[in-house]
Amino acid sequence: MPKTPSDKLYRLVASLSPTEKRYFRIFIRGKTDRQSKYLQLFETISSGITDEEKVKQAIYQDEQIEGKKFSELKAYLYDLLLKCLQSFDEQQSVEYKIDQFLQSTHVLYKRGHYQDCRDLLQKAKKIAVKYEAFSQQLEIIRWEKQLAYTQMDADFLDKNLEHLHHEETIALDKLQNAALYRKAFFEVYSAVKREALQRNKERLEQLKELISRPDFGSLDRAISHRARTQYLRTINLYHYAALEQEQFYESGQNLISLIESQPHFLKDNISDYIAALSNQVLACGLLRKYDEVRECLSKLRELKPITADDKRKIHRQYFSNYFALCTYSGEFEEAFTEMQVCQEEAAAFDPRDYETASFYYQYALISFGCGNYDQAMDYLNEWHNQPRSVEREDLQSVARMFTIILHIEMGNTVLLESLLRSATRFLKKKNRYLSIEQRFIHFVSEISKLPAGKSQLEAYRKMQEDLLSSSDQAATKTLLQTFDLDAWLESKLRGESFAAIIQKKWAGELHTD
Repeated sequence: MPKTPSDKLYRLVASLSPTEKRYFRIFIRGKTDRQSKYLQLFETISSGITDEEKVKQAIYQDEQIEGKKFSELKAYLYDLLLKCLQSFDEQQSVEYKIDQFLQSTHVLYKRGHYQDCRDLLQKAKKIAVKYEAFSQQLEIIRWEKQLAYTQMDADFLDKNLEHLHHEETIALDKLQNAALYRKAFFEVYSAVKREALQRNKERLEQLKELISRPDFGSLDRAISHRARTQYLRTINLYHYAALEQEQFYESGQNLISLIESQPHFLKDNISDYIAALSNQVLACGLLRKYDEVRECLSKLRELKPITADDKRKIHRQYFSNYFALCTYSGEFEEAFTEMQVCQEEAAAFDPRDYETASFYYQYALISFGCGNYDQAMDYLNEWHNQPRSVEREDLQSVARMFTIILHIEMGNTVLLESLLRSATRFLKKKNRYLSIEQRFIHFVSEISKLPAGKSQLEAYRKMQEDLLSSSDQAATKTLLQTFDLDAWLESKLRGESFAAIIQKKWAGELHTD
């Protein structure tokens, strides 16, 4: 069976920014003429041609391709692109700059230029300390000791050895301290990724135990900017999971203030800042601080990405939070227009790296708000069908209920009985057949048997009363944050659209307790 051609070269070229492509053309200037086949290959793929046979035709035309000639050409171009991008990153990345100093130190050391080595190490240390590159600080100190030993500089060692040991100890302590808080952050993150708003008391207790450790007793225990950032990110995520909205907001404010207080770090890495702004959008939204929501969204949209991952995250976090604001305010038509912009921008991302599934639920909710139930069902089915390594169990639960509501709106009452059985099996299997889910299933089962009119309206009113009586419970809060069941019930009682009720709630014209 023939081996499937590798597409890694095509994916790499497609991922390059215009600046990087221009840099590559400058990088190879003088190394080749315009007729070289690897340059032709680069230009062909850059033009958007990815079909293997068409690429071959563009490069070789009627020329006979010998053996593995084309595969070798692709491999050569791929390696050359990597070398070019390494050179490009050396000019942009702090880590690369320090490594370049260390590599040059090694080159000079082999040739006996020891004072030049010291000069380079001083420059490297200055940058490493400023940007808290602890691992590289340790390597710089190792080189300083090695130089003194090589030169048999007893005087230098006598005067500086204790200081070097002290610097080494501090760098090690900070490295371990930062690693401790990063580990804690990922423990909380993995739990929240699985279930954003913890309705499982055992899981919540585990998270509470983690942030109750002495390491989280005070921010002063985090002894570097990087560690303090991870400390606050962990606390912030915990308050979100625990539904502690005021603390979620306050810790988010503190986190953003900390990050913005050291702007030079943002020249090298904006990943944590993107996450902090995204979480603060949600925190402000929960507390109805909508001016601050828009301020954070504006900061997100204006951020200049450093990496391809940054570009994806900014896109994803901006649009997902913008759509959430629109669905809270009832601006579904505006959100629908922006959906098109979102989808156009998403087309530029590799689908293997782009979390399409993260938007389908929102697309479904926006379509629902516009009264387009068929499209909403299509998006919701797409969401259900997306492969996910770790499923958001709370959203999976709400999505089952949303599906049933869509069928009610579409008049598919014949399907309700089987849908209810399927949803019940799923919820029990996931240990999520909790109070609010049970009440909802019972309510739908009841209205499916009642004739349209006063009897059904009474059932809707009873469900709304049940919902309001449990509005302080975590399960109900979770539900209302992902689908406003109360607004839907009110729309049925008033005979108005779901969007109209959301807009009235937003304007304060309806009781929302």
